[in-house]
Amino acid sequence: MKILIDIGHPAHVHYFRNFIKIMEKNGHKFLIIAKNRSIVPYLLKYYNIPFILRKNYPKNIFGKFFQIIFTDLFVIKEVKKFKADLLLGFSGTHVSHAGVILNIPSIIFDDTDNANLAHASYKNFASSILTPTCFKKKFGKKQIYFNSFMELCYLHPKYYKPDSSILNLIGIKKDEKYVIIRFVSWNSNHDLGHKGISQKNKLKIVKEFSKYARVFISSEKNLPKELKKYEIKFPPEKIHDALAYSNLLFGESATMASECACLGVPSIYHDSIGRGYTEEEEKKYGLVFNFSETNKDQDLSIKKGIDILNDKNSTKNYKKKRNKILDDKIDVTAFMIWFVENYPKSKKLMNENPNYQLKFKEMSKSVKKRLYF
Repeated sequence: MKILIDIGHPAHVHYFRNFIKIMEKNGHKFLIIAKNRSIVPYLLKYYNIPFILRKNYPKNIFGKFFQIIFTDLFVIKEVKKFKADLLLGFSGTHVSHAGVILNIPSIIFDDTDNANLAHASYKNFASSILTPTCFKKKFGKKQIYFNSFMELCYLHPKYYKPDSSILNLIGIKKDEKYVIIRFVSWNSNHDLGHKGISQKNKLKIVKEFSKYARVFISSEKNLPKELKKYEIKFPPEKIHDALAYSNLLFGESATMASECACLGVPSIYHDSIGRGYTEEEEKKYGLVFNFSETNKDQDLSIKKGIDILNDKNSTKNYKKKRNKILDDKIDVTAFMIWFVENYPKSKKLMNENPNYQLKFKEMSKSVKKRLYF
C-alpha cells in the first residue's frame, strides 16, 4: 500500500514515526509532506524519515486563506505523482481535500476540541475521523473513537524508555529536583483570544519555584533577559527524557501536559478553554491540574506547584497513577496499524463493535517491568 502523510506540527512527527517504521517493515511505502515549521524538518531528519517540504505563507488571514488553496494544489499534485492508495493526517485539511478531489480515502486524527476552524476545513471531506474517547466534538458516522491519548503513540513503554543521560547533560545531581516551564506562542488558529501567563507571573513562577528546585524554561517566544539563563539548551529530541525525570511541568502546552501524564509526571496546564484529554487526565487520573488564564488561577497554580515540589512521595505516587493510564488505554500505534492495513473493513468493524479495540490494550510482562525508572 502507498500511504501519503501530511505533517504540520512537531507533535505530528511523534504521532506517526513508530507507525511509519513498523508499516515500512510490513512492506508499505510512504510519502511524507512536511510543513517547514519550527523543528518539523529537524525531527524528521533525526528519525530518518524522508520527506518533501511544502511552502509557508503569510500568517495574516488572507495569507492563511491562500495557503489552503496553494497547499491543496501542491498536495494533489504529489498524491497523483506518488499514486497514493490512502491519505493520512492530523487535523488534515489538505489531505482530506485531496482525497475528495482524487477519490482516495483519507483518515484524519484529531484530539484538539477547540480547533473550530480546522474542524470546519476537513470534517465534511475526510473519509474517517479518529479521535480519543475524551474528545468533545461529534462528527457523525465517520467518527471512530479510540480509548487512548495521542501521546501514547510514542511514550507507551512498548516504544519508549527514558534515557537517564539527560541528567548529566543538563547538570542535574542525584536526588536534585527540577521543574520544566513551557511557554507557547499562542499563534495557532485555536489560540485566538488567549493571552496565557502574564509577564509578571512568568517572573514570579521562576522566582518561587527556584526556592525548591532547579528551573528550566522551554519557550516558543523570545524570553526576556531576566529569564534567558533558564532557557533549555539541549537537542529537541531529548525533551521527553527531560520531562520523564522532572518533578513538575508548569505551563501553557496541552501536548506537553499530556506527555507528562503518560510519563507519570505531574503537570500544571493553563488554558481558559482546556482540552478533553487534559480534563480526563485530571479528573480520572490526577496527573494534570487544569487552570484558566485568570490572574487568580495563575496565583493558585503557583501554590499548587509548590505543594507538589514539597511532597516527598510525589514521584512514587504519580508513577503509580501513570500505571492506571497504561492499564486503561490501548496501544494507539498498534491500533493505527491494524486500522490502516484493514481499511475500510476496520471502519465497519469499529462501527459495529467499538470494543474490538480492546485487543490492543494488553501489555506484556516485559513491558510492565519498565514502568519504574
